[in-house]
Amino acid sequence: MKKRFFAIVMSVFMVLGIAGCSAQNTGNGGNGQQGVQENKKITFVLDWTPNTNHTGVYVAKELGYFQEAGFEVDIVQPPEGGALPLVAAGKAEFCVTFQEELAAALTSDSPLDMVAVGTILQHNTSGIISLKEDNITSPKGMENKVYATWDSPVEKAIIKQVIEKDGGNYDAIKMIPNTVTDVISALKTDVDAVWVYYGWDGIATEVKGLDTNYFAFKDIDPVLDYYTPVIAASPKYLEENEDTAKNFLAAVAKGYEYTIAHPEEAAEILVKHAPELDLDLITASQKYLAKEYKAEVEQWGFIDQARWDNFYTWMADNQLISKRIEAGQGFTNAYLPK
Repeated sequence: MKKRFFAIVMSVFMVLGIAGCSAQNTGNGGNGQQGVQENKKITFVLDWTPNTNHTGVYVAKELGYFQEAGFEVDIVQPPEGGALPLVAAGKAEFCVTFQEELAAALTSDSPLDMVAVGTILQHNTSGIISLKEDNITSPKGMENKVYATWDSPVEKAIIKQVIEKDGGNYDAIKMIPNTVTDVISALKTDVDAVWVYYGWDGIATEVKGLDTNYFAFKDIDPVLDYYTPVIAASPKYLEENEDTAKNFLAAVAKGYEYTIAHPEEAAEILVKHAPELDLDLITASQKYLAKEYKAEVEQWGFIDQARWDNFYTWMADNQLISKRIEAGQGFTNAYLPK
C-alpha cells in the first residue's frame, strides 16, 4: 500500500493536467433514497489494489447497503496519475487518499480542490519493521543499518524526526533506494529496516512466522499520528449533492461497522471480490484492523481537527509544502452519519 503512496504524493505536486477517464454523471442534488429515483451511480476510486483498508466499502456493496441507500457503486483502482485528479475533475465521486497527499494537492502550483470526508483508520498504523536479530528496537537503532528508502521528502523527514527524537543520528543510516514490493523477501536480503503499515505487511510477517521488531511513528512523536488513509471528495460535488454524499457515507460507515463486528466474515467478502488475495493473510489483517477502524472514538470516520492541523503545521515547518494550510482546511466531518 505504501509503495504507491509515495509515488502518488510526488506526482500530485507536479499535476499540470487531468487524466482523461470516463465516469457516470451523478447529476445535481437528490436524496439518494431507494424508490425515489433510479439508483445513482457512484464511482469510488481506491488508492491501490484491494486490501483490508477497503473492506468496509466492499462489505457495503456485497451486503446491499449501497443498494438500500439508492446507489450503484463501481469500485475501481486508480489511474497512473492517482485518484485525486480524477475526483477533482468530476470524473469520479469519492476516492481513498492520505492526509499527506491532500497537503500536496492543496498547496501545489496547480492546486486541486479536494477535502477528506472521513478517515478509514483512526490512527497512523505505520512504522519501521526489522528482523529481531538486527536488534532495531527503537529509531536510534537504525544507525549504521540499511534502510530501503523511496527517496520521498515526506518519508525522509518522518524518518529524521523519529530518529532525532530518539537521540539518534539520521546521517548514520545507510539509505538505499529500493521500492520494496515484498517486505518478507526484502528483510531476508541486505535490507535491515523497512517502512510498513502494520495492518498489512506487519501482519504478513506474523502469518509467515518471522520474528521481528517494530516501532510505530505515532508512539515516537504524536505529531506523526496523522490520518492515513482517508476518503476524499470534491467540495463542489459535496455542495451540489449534500444528501447523496451523506447517504453514501452512511452506507460506507455501516459497512465498516459490520467489518468491525465480523472480521472473519468481512475477510471472506473481500477475498470474494479480490480472489487474488490470500485468505489467511486477509483474515489476520482484518482482525487487527477491526480494532483500528474506530479505535477509541464512537463515530467511524471522525477526524480530530487538532491532530489534523498539527501534522500540516509540521509539514510546513519542515518545508514539505510550499505554504501553510489554514486551520481546519482539507477535511470535514459534516457528511458523516451522526
